[in-house]
Amino acid sequence: MRIALYQPEIAGNVGAVLRTAACLGASVDLIEPLGFVWDDKRVARAAMDYIDHVAVARHADWEAFARTVRGRLVLATTRGARDLWDTRFATGDVLLFGSEGAGVPDAVHARADLAVRVPVRAEVRSLNLSVTVGIVLAEALRQTRGPVPGIEAGE
Repeated sequence: MRIALYQPEIAGNVGAVLRTAACLGASVDLIEPLGFVWDDKRVARAAMDYIDHVAVARHADWEAFARTVRGRLVLATTRGARDLWDTRFATGDVLLFGSEGAGVPDAVHARADLAVRVPVRAEVRSLNLSVTVGIVLAEALRQTRGPVPGIEAGE
């Protein structure tokens, strides 16, 4: 399973996503421009030594990334038409997340095959990006039973 971050702005969030991806066995696509310098110490601090255990691909822009998508593009967004809990994931899904401040533009939103939202209480706006990635990725992997090595159905 792939995690794609559209123009992420906060180095610490990207580091936390890299750590989550390393632990759960997902790859990460970073769609530039980034809101920070790639070698920012905050990325390394949040990712710790896990950064060596995750495949990271950087894409110059949306178009370069879109050319690599073979599976279904599942956008996690506060504007999602479907609750995460009602979503059925497939092994080849690419999980797309927008930037912390702006999400994704309408053209990217329209390109998604499915737009899902993590339900949150009405009086709050949204979850942190890295927390949202963890929740969506965990649910997708729970349903597809992969790719974390050693986890079998029923364990």
